[in-house]
Amino acid sequence: MEPLDLFVELAAIASPPGKERGVADHVESFLGDLGLAWDEDGAGAQIGSEIGNVYCRLAATAPGTPIFLNAHLDTVPPTGPIEPVVEDGIVTNAHDTILGADNKAAVVAMLCAVSDLVRSGAPHAGVELVFTPMEEVGLQGAKSFDVTRLAAEFGYCYDHAAAVGNVVLAAPSQQSFRIVFRGRPAHSGIEPELGRSAILAAARMIAAMPHGRIDAETTTNAGLIQGGVAGNIVPAECVVWAEARSRIPDRLDEVTQSIMEAANDAASATECEVEVRANSEYRGYRLRPGSRPVALICDALRGAGFEPAFIESGGGADANVFNAAGVACVNVCNGMAAIHTAEEHIAVADLEAMTDVTRRLIAACVAP
Repeated sequence: MEPLDLFVELAAIASPPGKERGVADHVESFLGDLGLAWDEDGAGAQIGSEIGNVYCRLAATAPGTPIFLNAHLDTVPPTGPIEPVVEDGIVTNAHDTILGADNKAAVVAMLCAVSDLVRSGAPHAGVELVFTPMEEVGLQGAKSFDVTRLAAEFGYCYDHAAAVGNVVLAAPSQQSFRIVFRGRPAHSGIEPELGRSAILAAARMIAAMPHGRIDAETTTNAGLIQGGVAGNIVPAECVVWAEARSRIPDRLDEVTQSIMEAANDAASATECEVEVRANSEYRGYRLRPGSRPVALICDALRGAGFEPAFIESGGGADANVFNAAGVACVNVCNGMAAIHTAEEHIAVADLEAMTDVTRRLIAACVAP
């Protein structure tokens, strides 16, 4: 099957986090038609998804370096139907919502390359496929995957929105915050002086905390606020969800401390109580340009006609989870653009190119 045809089929299947059954069935059927054995683990029941991690191993037929390939099956929730259309070599959605190239373009490149491998009978040193659910809501599938199942020495995911040829060498650690302010309700027109506004406390904290791009390595954001029950009641509770990211651990610690201090100061100034819950969603990593996993993908890119370029990411991916577990994983850009928006798109040429890159990567792992 051509990459475009498979992509159109997969993209048209809505698969928001936790609702990935339809696309998983399609992937599993594809693998089964190739005569490959696959299985699903029990992660779904643990993380609230319809599916577990889908795993498939192709046993080595030649000496060399075994690798794994990883992509996630969920997308951010679409707000309408998905009908992929192709115009001037670009795939978009005919409707005003996401396309789902993130991450189904990666799924397609990996499946099509493996299909070519099986049908051609070309020698390979071992390939494993790991398709995860619920990546878009905290990398939950990858966190639940048992990496001891992998025979691979290292692996690759294609999950960064940039031109083909770019290779991610570093990604940040991320800290999320749920901050609850509790005040005292009162009638805002009759006795407001008896109230203690939790929303005012939250507003003080948000105004005082660091925001946006703090430096080249570090960002913060207050992304959601919820509180109050009516316009004439001094709000007794307000919840703020915020986050901080940095590729430098010490800087992440510093901005984390700044956010917590801003919350405590705001509570004190408004005579409210505050509860701060901080959770590390994922750990950052940094790969060496000369390491074997990076060198192999660079060779594959050059063979496909792309000059590799190294970049650093401000986002998290399943690669963060695998690297944190001690299994090196390189995040490779695959041409998807405007992800998570109604303008999301990908070029047909990039779908084909990443399939070619994957074929070359698998071949490069065979010992001379």
